[in-house]
Amino acid sequence: MSVFDRLGQKFLFCLDPEVAHGLSIKALKSGLVPAVAPRTDKRLKVQLCGLDFPNPLGMAAGYDKNAEVPDALLGLGFGFAEVGTVTPLAQPGNPRPRIFRLTGDEAVINRLGFNNEGHEAAERGLAARTSRGGIVGVNIGANKDSADRTHDYELGVRRFAALASYLTVNISSPNTPGLRSMQARDQLAELLSRVVAARAEAAAKPPIFLKIAPDLAESELEDIAAEVSEKRIDGLIVSNTTLSRQGLRDGNSGEAGGLSGKPLFERSTIVLAKMRKLLGPDAVIIGVGGVNSAETALDKIRAGADLVQLYTGMIYAGPGLPARIVSGMIDFVGREGLPSIRDLRDSDLYLWAAKPL
Repeated sequence: MSVFDRLGQKFLFCLDPEVAHGLSIKALKSGLVPAVAPRTDKRLKVQLCGLDFPNPLGMAAGYDKNAEVPDALLGLGFGFAEVGTVTPLAQPGNPRPRIFRLTGDEAVINRLGFNNEGHEAAERGLAARTSRGGIVGVNIGANKDSADRTHDYELGVRRFAALASYLTVNISSPNTPGLRSMQARDQLAELLSRVVAARAEAAAKPPIFLKIAPDLAESELEDIAAEVSEKRIDGLIVSNTTLSRQGLRDGNSGEAGGLSGKPLFERSTIVLAKMRKLLGPDAVIIGVGGVNSAETALDKIRAGADLVQLYTGMIYAGPGLPARIVSGMIDFVGREGLPSIRDLRDSDLYLWAAKPL
């Protein structure tokens, strides 16, 4: 970690986590967090779904909820950035406090509840950058009090199809009551059918990914894989936060909400590998959960990920983390003599897939 990152972390950790998050967004907006000139290497390029990713590392949804700083995030070295979760109507989310650092575990618990400014605000932010390059995905969700949550996802597809490099259907947050029940096969079948139909009606047709929870049984993974294949969804993001508290030591571990960060790495990677086995080699899978170094990012790829994302890791390692991870990936492919980072994928698939959930 650089001196800049250490000083920044020390200052932000003196503040309430949500206040610190807001200040970090403002710092990126204002240019106080300088863009880097990350190392580039053609061996890190990944082509998927008609998109050319300069490297396989992305910023996960949850940080830039209102599409305020996607280009600033790309400037830190990420190969792509995902904004949201965005709901049709603005909503405040759950009562504060609702973000808790578990410093001893390098983790975070949040129960934000899809707080965001709604479709209109995100659309303004994305429309303002249409002349710029870079891959920016949009993570869409449903309002807490919606009478038809599936319709909210249809609205998200229609609103952002022309502005998003890809769309993520997020039904895996634990902080909106009943949302995770949409992962059940009957509900998922209807949701995916309607989402795909909404994309078919749109002028632009970006790839659609489904973001799932790590807290699923083997039979549920099988049902999801079957529906994703049948409805021809482009891929999966594995995974969202967990409700598990296994092995935690920090005093905040009893807080309600979804856990992210280092303790999520193993379970999310096991689920990733099991889904790769179920879906086969052609489906796109983005691995997220516990990525905090080049080594953990490479482990996700070995377990079956085409791309990886992080968020919580940057809270503990600072804004220089993405450039360090990309640099570490370049060093790795050089040492191993790999023509492409893609050659690493699935090399530990069966090792990870054999582990119990």
